[in-house]
Amino acid sequence: MSKRKLTFVKNFKSMKNITYLFVILFLFAISLNQSNAQSPKRLIDLQQEFVELRFGMFIHYNIPTYMSDDWADPDAPPSIFNPTKLDCNQWASAAKDANMSYGCLTTKHHSGFCIWDTKTTDYNVMNSPYKRDVVKEFADAFRKQGLKVMLYYSLLDTHHKLRPGWINPQHIDMVKAQLTELLTGYGEITALIIDGWDAPWSRISYDIIPFAEIYRLVKSLQPNCLVMDLNAAKYPPEVLYYTDIKSYEQGAGQHISRETNQLPALSCLPINTHWFWKENFPATPVKDPATLVKDNLIPFNNIWCNFILNVAPNRDGLIDDNAVAALKEIGKLWKNEGSLPKLPPNDGPVISSNIAKNKPTNSSWSYDMNIMDFANDDNFRSAWQSNPSVRTPWIEIDLGVEQPFNTITIAEGGNRSNIRIYRIEYMENNVWKHLVTGNNDKKIKVERFNPVWGNKVRITIEQYEAPPSIAEIGIYNEKYDVYH
Repeated sequence: MSKRKLTFVKNFKSMKNITYLFVILFLFAISLNQSNAQSPKRLIDLQQEFVELRFGMFIHYNIPTYMSDDWADPDAPPSIFNPTKLDCNQWASAAKDANMSYGCLTTKHHSGFCIWDTKTTDYNVMNSPYKRDVVKEFADAFRKQGLKVMLYYSLLDTHHKLRPGWINPQHIDMVKAQLTELLTGYGEITALIIDGWDAPWSRISYDIIPFAEIYRLVKSLQPNCLVMDLNAAKYPPEVLYYTDIKSYEQGAGQHISRETNQLPALSCLPINTHWFWKENFPATPVKDPATLVKDNLIPFNNIWCNFILNVAPNRDGLIDDNAVAALKEIGKLWKNEGSLPKLPPNDGPVISSNIAKNKPTNSSWSYDMNIMDFANDDNFRSAWQSNPSVRTPWIEIDLGVEQPFNTITIAEGGNRSNIRIYRIEYMENNVWKHLVTGNNDKKIKVERFNPVWGNKVRITIEQYEAPPSIAEIGIYNEKYDVYH
């Protein structure tokens, strides 16, 4: 048997025990939280606190640091992770010099190497020459400087085959066990930034790794920890689909609107040319500090957007001199001035699976090719459009069997809202029952109500400014009070 196959077999056997490990960890976490429980805050207050942090340090440091690519070989041996001078206090001092308020470390990136003392896999820092818990050293160093601690965690894990076509219940248990370790062993975590969900490059849907389950787990362990999906920019900017904070990765072409944003947000950018350290970094100029302040930090803060700047430690485990100097210059040009205007109210995150997705639909006469099936195809770029001659358009979704739901979203197509008054009904025992009459000018309407059981939902549009267009209808059975 080849070495690669032996490695996989070993990992697979260890994963069979992860279910039991997760149960033990979770029971321990419950006991720990009962003795040291956080007082839960309202989500809107946590969001306000987050945007008022204003500026933080993203720290991409993991096994890709010791390779030439940001996406590391999933079979790279732990032996290459060998910093000789790693000093998290230097990182924290550099963040403090820039007047940053927090740091966020890549605990696990896409190739699955864990830089904490995890019991879920042998593929971790304790089996490297370093043999010390980097997450602990990072958390201790940043708190010592009065900085908040956030953690990054990748769902995509090519080493453990947590990728499309391979995901099984043991993978989900591994994710839960690893997050339980991270949220019970390192003190208060202000935010958890999760990567690899619902991205075109990962193809791990919110159903395959169930977002609602992971979200509830995080909140059960640390109720004041914000859950952030780094790929949330796929969804329209008006609603928090699958995230507590809207995120925008500038390098991926995701840019927040400086004119219309109304949600708590995060924008990220590396100070270098890549996220992880490269051999040319020490001799290559970093991004201009004055430009970062003028074009990112100040304007983003003005629209409730936190700016996180990535600084990549080198193979010794230190931030390069040119980056340290740039951070000091930022600190001379800018400081955190505290409170921001109050965030506008938001509808809270949608966290559950959309049970309307790709279900059979029916509607009044559609316009041209924009037929009813486009209203629930999980694509906000397509839309059902009513024929202009229809005076009272309607659209209906058949859920197949009666089931519970308590939230409905209606995302209009186009650039503006045209629907003004709409009526929502549901069918129970072959009888249509009135549910909601809505009257608002929001482009995405979110209706939350006490749970009902039904097998069909019908939306009738009673008043509009132009022929209605609906990009996506969502029907959800939400199981978490997003405002505590």
